[in-house]
Amino acid sequence: MRSIVSESNPKECQVLLLGAGGRLGGMLCGHWPRPGALQKQSRKDLPGMLRFDPLSDADALKEAASCVQAVVCLSGVTPAHAAATGDAMHLNTDLACAAIAAAPEGVRVFLASSAAVYGAADGPHLETDPVSPVSSYGAAKRAMEQAALAHGEGRICVLRIGNVAGADAILGGWRAGMTLDRLPDGRTPRRSYIGPKTLARVIYTLCLAPEVPQILNIAAPGLVEMGDLLDSAGLAWAPRAPQGPVIEEVALGTALLERLYKFAPDECTSAGMVAQWREGRERQ
Repeated sequence: MRSIVSESNPKECQVLLLGAGGRLGGMLCGHWPRPGALQKQSRKDLPGMLRFDPLSDADALKEAASCVQAVVCLSGVTPAHAAATGDAMHLNTDLACAAIAAAPEGVRVFLASSAAVYGAADGPHLETDPVSPVSSYGAAKRAMEQAALAHGEGRICVLRIGNVAGADAILGGWRAGMTLDRLPDGRTPRRSYIGPKTLARVIYTLCLAPEVPQILNIAAPGLVEMGDLLDSAGLAWAPRAPQGPVIEEVALGTALLERLYKFAPDECTSAGMVAQWREGRERQ
């Protein structure tokens, strides 16, 4: 049986967050600028969240989306989730299309995609660049994007999210004895990153923006070196000689995003991102 629990009056909610019970969803909930205006959904029985399955309970999804200004869909299948549950990658498309179908006319839908759609090229990748995913996850997210943009009639914004500090394989996946590839120049690989608090602020800002692009890269300007990230967190790691080909740099172009959101200097540094990650952990 479906049970619905909410800490706030649904009529006062401005944004519906689908997939709020996941790791990234929990980060957004913890840092959301207006917690009382966030309606949260999960398939799990969690305090303060609407509990339903977006794919099997279309009525509940439609009801939840009926009183908000925007829908943010984080729901999806990652490689780890697929391995643990057997869920197919095509469910990324099914979940996105379900969110679009449930949102009333005039309600914008933001869909979480991934920088993985760009493939292995260094970049910086612009939203208008051709994409060439090399992983099954990247291919599934690209298929989701194509289906959603065709289905969304101009009210869809696909968010190609870079690495999120704390939800990544380096800071979030740190373990004792961790090693990182040391490149010929002495550095470690560099990636586009964003802190969890900044991510919440960015998405909140986009929800309120009069206009947004159909596709938008989500990352702080610049690049973060993996070793610097762990050093800022005080987490030990050891360099290693690369065991094979290494993607030294994956950069997302952020010019479009910077027109909509003004980044503070500390939001673009490894130390600032680590501070946001720690702040969120302390709240849990």
